[in-house]
Amino acid sequence: MFHFSGFNMMFPDGGRSFQVTYKCFSVSMLPGNERSDVEKGGKIIMPPSALDSLTRLNVEYPMLFKLTNKKKSRSSHAGVLEFVADEGKCYLPYWMMDNLLLEEGDILNIESVSLQVATFSKFQPHSTDFLDITNPKAVLENALRNFACLTKGDVIAIKYNKKVYELCVLETRPGDAVSIIECDMNVEFEAPVGYKEHSEQQPATQSGGQAAGANDASAGGAVHEELVETFKGSGVRLDGKKKKDSQLETPVLKKVLPRGVPDYDFQFGLLRFDRSIKPISDRGQEDAEATGEAAGADADSFHGTGFSMKKTRK
Repeated sequence: MFHFSGFNMMFPDGGRSFQVTYKCFSVSMLPGNERSDVEKGGKIIMPPSALDSLTRLNVEYPMLFKLTNKKKSRSSHAGVLEFVADEGKCYLPYWMMDNLLLEEGDILNIESVSLQVATFSKFQPHSTDFLDITNPKAVLENALRNFACLTKGDVIAIKYNKKVYELCVLETRPGDAVSIIECDMNVEFEAPVGYKEHSEQQPATQSGGQAAGANDASAGGAVHEELVETFKGSGVRLDGKKKKDSQLETPVLKKVLPRGVPDYDFQFGLLRFDRSIKPISDRGQEDAEATGEAAGADADSFHGTGFSMKKTRK
């Protein structure tokens, strides 16, 4: 075992495994510009000496690591994004530190591992807000491109539309920890935490007889009227002049449109005929007659005289 400043590195004889301990910090503590890309994924930042050791050990690619907090007996898995950290330190996404119950500056054990390629995973959102996403599978697939592996029991965080969604990894196959780099993985979702299904309406009992069923059907299939006004605003002249007195109060035309309501209590194989409802065609004729009478009344209400724009010579 070789001792360096702040960390230890082990090279077992006859093996090609890599094991090291670092002081871990969240990405927000990384010197330089803000690295929001690290928070979006499941990869860590390690010092350059780790890359040199991994190269000499000929560790197989992709480089995957098991992260262990021995004080709390918590472990997870991650990939590596860059080797630019200060010696003796590593930087993790905040959600990963939360899973491992780590505080800033705690000791973290990192060991190189080889994981099987994932074939199936199941997630459970921690909030019902995840249901508001139009295509959650596509959003998750895009977010997992920044991850290298998944561990059963972890709570990962993905960002979409400036909002962070937390999802618990309920199941992974073929093992409890799998690699998701260049894989064909089936994804399923469990109902979000706090989600309650809408209680289905109980079907109507048969004790009421067919008469009650017919009344319900007629109420469900009734035709309602919807009043539509053609124009509710007011007009303004382009030249800025005030409108004439005859133009101030313009009658608003109103139309009655029939609107059908489906029969939600319909039973397959049973037909009911309700003759108490007036057909729409007869109602349309009555509306046309009423409109004609109103138009005739408007025509009779005009008693003015006309003028010719062309002056006649005397």
